Amino acid sequence: MKIAFIHPDLGIGGAERLIVDAAVGLKSRDHQVVIYTSRFDRSHAFTETTDGTLDVRVRGDGIIPRNFGGRLSILCAMLRQLHLVVNLINTKEGQIYDVFIVDQLSICIPLIREYFPSAKILFYGHFPDKLLSDHTSIIKKIYRLPFDALEEWSTGLSDVIVVNSNFTKTVFREAFPRIKSHLDVLYPCVNTTDYLKYTPSPFPAKSFVLSINRFEKKKNIELAINAFSIATKDHATTPAKLILAGGYDFKVKENTLYLAELQTLCSRLGLSYATIWPTDGPSAYHTRDVHSKTVIFIPSIPDSVKKQLLADAAILAYTPSNEHFGIVPLEAMLAGTPVLATNSGGPLETVTQATGWHEPPDPEKWAPILQFALFGMTQEQRDTYAHNCRVLVLSKFSETEMALEFEKYCQIAFSSKRDDSYSFKTLEGILIVIGMIILFGLFILLKG
Repeated sequence: MKIAFIHPDLGIGGAERLIVDAAVGLKSRDHQVVIYTSRFDRSHAFTETTDGTLDVRVRGDGIIPRNFGGRLSILCAMLRQLHLVVNLINTKEGQIYDVFIVDQLSICIPLIREYFPSAKILFYGHFPDKLLSDHTSIIKKIYRLPFDALEEWSTGLSDVIVVNSNFTKTVFREAFPRIKSHLDVLYPCVNTTDYLKYTPSPFPAKSFVLSINRFEKKKNIELAINAFSIATKDHATTPAKLILAGGYDFKVKENTLYLAELQTLCSRLGLSYATIWPTDGPSAYHTRDVHSKTVIFIPSIPDSVKKQLLADAAILAYTPSNEHFGIVPLEAMLAGTPVLATNSGGPLETVTQATGWHEPPDPEKWAPILQFALFGMTQEQRDTYAHNCRVLVLSKFSETEMALEFEKYCQIAFSSKRDDSYSFKTLEGILIVIGMIILFGLFILLKG
């Protein structure tokens, strides 16, 4: 089949990792694959998207901003995706595809159905956008109303809908009661082909706690800092470290503000810290300054360094609550490292008693486990956890398994019979679009 992915911003987050792995997997199954995106920074991207493995095509970046002064992000994201698909319509480039795989944003689905009627649509749901937005104020509720309606309506126009976990499946059903389509779970994967190619990290093995997340407030990274502070207060002479790494974009205000907030927390707790930037180069990991600090921040961590740290960490502290799935715990377990995660969301389906722990997001409850991993775990226990972790991931979350699943659902979509009575030209769709425009204008007037 000829398969096109449509993804908003091809950075280095978990959703992007899934899209890249799915594209590579489908390509390995002899399908023709292209990834279309509204934004792609080659210096902030996965290797497969820059080394020629995948065909990545950018449409519309620079025409519509990502936000207006930090506001209206969802409107801009929708307009950028619509602009991307309009480009495929105008150039007739989209006519060659058998299946479109759309994720995160669904607003383009009605256009694809209308202008590429022979193509089928597989929607991959990471999490409903309506639940990721703040609905606290009356004005914000009014502003979000048409966008939430559009999300439910356009998602429902997909030929097949799959989601990343049973947790997300339950959330989708509650968030979008009008979608009657069957929802299946298609778990993300990790790349298992090179997990044995171990090279040591710049830090002593099993001497540090590792946390990998995007630098966003909702990731609750301060939980790891507070728990680590408690866990090490009676081990001041032991050179244990906390390494906080993950996705970071200096153009995203939340990333810069949250990193500064975390650094302030370290100072308040008496934890010395250092920050290693991508421009610092490999030598930064071996400087005396870094090794004399307790907390190490690594924004925009290189993939090679991430794999080293995952293998050498005493434990992965995975801090988000109600995470839709969570790919980093799988990466850690593949490297043989046990995981401590919150007792909610996707990690409940991936982390078992044999591979780690689930606890409420309370530093007092996390601290004893971090302390055990750093100072109390025997080599025999480490070996047992490592074995259990690898067996679990290789048996359930390999790239081969996910590629077969994506192929299966693409074939189901391609052979499905579409209900064309529910299309872009329905009165409901027209009213929703008109309502969105009116309410958006009202929002601008009220804010002005």
